[in-house]
Amino acid sequence: MRILVVNAGSSSLKLSVLDGDELVWSGSELDGLGEVDAVGHRIVHGGTEFVEPVLIDAAVVRRLEALTDLAPLHQPKSLRALALVSRELPDVPAVACFDTAFHARMPAAATTYALPREWRTRWDLRKFGFHGLSHEYASTRALELAGMSADARVVTCHLGAGASLAAVRDGHSVDTTMGFTPLDGLVMATRSGEIDPGLILWLEEHMGMPPSELASTLEHRSGLLGLTGTADMKEILEREAVGDETAALAVGVYLHRLRGGIAAMTAALGGLDVLVFTGGVGERSAPVRARAAEGIEFLGVAIDAARNEAPQLDAEIGADGARVRAFVVAAREDLQIARGVRAVLG
Repeated sequence: MRILVVNAGSSSLKLSVLDGDELVWSGSELDGLGEVDAVGHRIVHGGTEFVEPVLIDAAVVRRLEALTDLAPLHQPKSLRALALVSRELPDVPAVACFDTAFHARMPAAATTYALPREWRTRWDLRKFGFHGLSHEYASTRALELAGMSADARVVTCHLGAGASLAAVRDGHSVDTTMGFTPLDGLVMATRSGEIDPGLILWLEEHMGMPPSELASTLEHRSGLLGLTGTADMKEILEREAVGDETAALAVGVYLHRLRGGIAAMTAALGGLDVLVFTGGVGERSAPVRARAAEGIEFLGVAIDAARNEAPQLDAEIGADGARVRAFVVAAREDLQIARGVRAVLG
């Protein structure tokens, strides 16, 4: 089955064709695509209704449009890409695969906010979690590389422009750092991550800051960009190395939140067997991996410096004899989406 995978992110559109698990074409436009048997779309938000891949029809599209307010940066772009591809390939079956679905079976203790019951039930206020397609693929691939069974306790670190962690066991997410929206959790390229809601209320009440400005600032002008003026982790590390105090602070903040998140995910699992790095920063930044591990040695994590400095993707970087196995895994949401398409279409 030749499957066109459509991955519409907040700032990019990636198209790829997989024949089985082999990538046979990639691009950002449909020119030169060739014949395909099915299309798989990455959809960021499935709400509580869509907890597994689903065949797309007009009713599904309407229900996805209703979820736009929950992911205003991502959902409209996913839906525009869906409309474009459907117009070009009207007779090819299409399947939606959801970033939230992998987290749908998290325990209630992990998903429930301490808010009034009437709020939670009326507006479905809960932790959804995101990057699920990446976390699912990375955890599955790491267990394959480690030769370990699905009941191993895995923490996946998806570190890119967006960043999140997931605690994974038995093929499902147990906890994750993103919450009701993709704004929560770790420090990201331009997103603030976790922040005291009282601070937001203070800015609104005492500084008269409108919600639109708050939203724009937290999404687009915060995170690494807000701390340093650049969202590029490589540049920040280079500036830190020559004594830039602003860059050093940003790296410190980033690593502090990352280490604390890994420890929290480990607590949710009751221990840690495998630690996985994926995403742009996770795959390419040896200093971030090494320095994150230095702060969580008490969990049993130890990185081999030589392996870490020159890793192959889908490779082990942990030190021999370490209690926790550590891996770098290439982000392959396309493979996970294609698997979802095959599951739906048989």
